[in-house]
Amino acid sequence: MEKIATFDDWIDLFRKWQRDINLDSSLFKDYPFDAIYEDCAASEVEFGEFAGRRKWENVLEIPTQDMRDALLHLIVYQGDTEFASSEQQRNLVHTAPSPYDLKCLLRVMREEQRHGWQMSHLLVTHFGSSGKLEARKLLERRAYNGSRLLGTFNELVNHWLDFFTYTAFIDRDGKYQLTMLHHSGFVPLARSMGPMLKEESFHLFTGQSGLTRIIKAGKIPIEIIQKYLNKWISTAYDLFGKDHSTSALRSYRWGLKGRFNEGKNSPPLRHPERLNEEARSLYLQEIREIIDGLNQLIPANHTKLSPPDIKFNRRIGEYVEKSFSVDGCWLSTEEYSRHLQAVLPDAEDQQTLQNIFREGNWITAVKNAD
Repeated sequence: MEKIATFDDWIDLFRKWQRDINLDSSLFKDYPFDAIYEDCAASEVEFGEFAGRRKWENVLEIPTQDMRDALLHLIVYQGDTEFASSEQQRNLVHTAPSPYDLKCLLRVMREEQRHGWQMSHLLVTHFGSSGKLEARKLLERRAYNGSRLLGTFNELVNHWLDFFTYTAFIDRDGKYQLTMLHHSGFVPLARSMGPMLKEESFHLFTGQSGLTRIIKAGKIPIEIIQKYLNKWISTAYDLFGKDHSTSALRSYRWGLKGRFNEGKNSPPLRHPERLNEEARSLYLQEIREIIDGLNQLIPANHTKLSPPDIKFNRRIGEYVEKSFSVDGCWLSTEEYSRHLQAVLPDAEDQQTLQNIFREGNWITAVKNAD
């Protein structure tokens, strides 16, 4: 078991991780991986029981060990998602539909790796031996053997429809998580979020524009696209955490993680035990607008796309393993089993997609692409 004494030791393990997952580091040879910090937008804790006090510059300034442990937990989970996504997407470099799309993929992957690098820099720099241990473990778990911390990041990204749906909707959850951490009372974490959010915006653009180009090309059936929305968006709902979450409530009360709409003009906190549900509701509202935009590209006489109901196919929370359809209707166990087979991608859909990919022209070209 390799130990980390300095961040340079961690960098050596990062290079080893790239090799272990068969990710060609030469694809990123011109990209300087680094931890990037910006100025903190606020010098005082913005919410919770410590609101108005100076933000904490180092871990030992944080009042209690429970608070430090919760902060460590937040950083570990964020870092785990970043490395997982590159593991999920790594094989797509061999099947890019165009040089432009390959360029976009590589940018997304290198920025996700940098985000994991950023979280690891926080862990190694500020959290002593426990942080170094967790930073090492970020590079030991693997999405493809199901050991990443959150279910979404153990799912398979088999092809470019997966990728575009993932970046449009899973990375959009990432935008919410990063924005909530941007308000953190721990200065190094808050300072990390601005650069990450700027980079994340390109990932959302890549996904949304990719789906737009697919629909415009008209080769992939809308019914299959809908199945991939069902697959990924239902897992995105889980990423917001459990309903009535005490850990989310503690992180808010302690000033570690704010609301998505935190700020001087944010509404009063009326239901502190429902922080995750409120964020999930804002996310659902946003993706409905995204999907409405995609539907404008679909002929009027054709079935339209829609997000799955928030109760569908849930792995955590109030609706975990309950038999709700994509429309939110309760089904018997037998009906639900048949329903899942009908509304999620299956082997036949995969084969249909592979045939379409081989034929080409399944996605419109980007004019004036570099």
